Amino acid sequence: MGMGKELYDLSEQARTLFELANEILGFRITDIMFAGTDEDLKQTRVTQPSIFLHSVILANVLGDNFKPEMTAGHSLGEFSALVSAKALSFEDGLRLVAARANAMQKACELQPSTMAAVLGLDDFTVEDICQRISDIVVPANYNCPGQLVISGTIAGVDKACELLTAAGAKRVLKLNVGGAFHSPLMEAARVELEHAIVNTEIKAPVCPVYQNIDAKPYTDPALIKHNLIAQLTGPVRWTQTIMHMLEDGATSFTEVGPGNVLQGLVKKVNRHVITESASLQ
Repeated sequence: MGMGKELYDLSEQARTLFELANEILGFRITDIMFAGTDEDLKQTRVTQPSIFLHSVILANVLGDNFKPEMTAGHSLGEFSALVSAKALSFEDGLRLVAARANAMQKACELQPSTMAAVLGLDDFTVEDICQRISDIVVPANYNCPGQLVISGTIAGVDKACELLTAAGAKRVLKLNVGGAFHSPLMEAARVELEHAIVNTEIKAPVCPVYQNIDAKPYTDPALIKHNLIAQLTGPVRWTQTIMHMLEDGATSFTEVGPGNVLQGLVKKVNRHVITESASLQ
């Protein structure tokens, strides 16, 4: 069954939100989500809004069964986390996600760039090697201990892959992505999205939102906006986010949205913590 289709079929509330999304986006994203090919879903203008919609509509439909004491989202998921924490409306969140997708697509077209996953090395070694390379290459996603994604120019990432392998990485894997997300090469997208974020209403959330840029909890709307703008060119500090949430009293994590990748990453930070997927059942 297509992405989000079960949600659409089970809930009148979900159907209303999906149809509202079609209106806001100006095309029927539900047709692509429910019946599109993998190739259709890989289009940036489709991928990011689709993941966002699945996450926030599921959280919305859960109603009183979903009352987080703290929220966080990985990269794009930060927008879903803000909507779930009622800092951002569904409509504004979707508009920002669509603007983000379009801005990132344009930035990708300005300069060929890429990303690579580095497995089995400590963060310091990866950071040190990236700093020694003259081309642009930076740590982009601190996913969990021993898994860090780097991002930059093709030459920079290729050189880093070579040096990281020599430094003892278990595996270095080039990723099939459109560009160097969470790196200085997204500066054009950051500038474009900054205008949209500045002009969007963000309220104080009902619970702290741990933001990617520094892994710390925020409730101040002005600071949330500042961090959201910085996110496009800065790293996703997911490892540090989970560590901070655990230090602040988190005992269980519920992943809301498609897949269960984040649960796996949380377990790599602390294997004893309880994780689950949000479900309508």
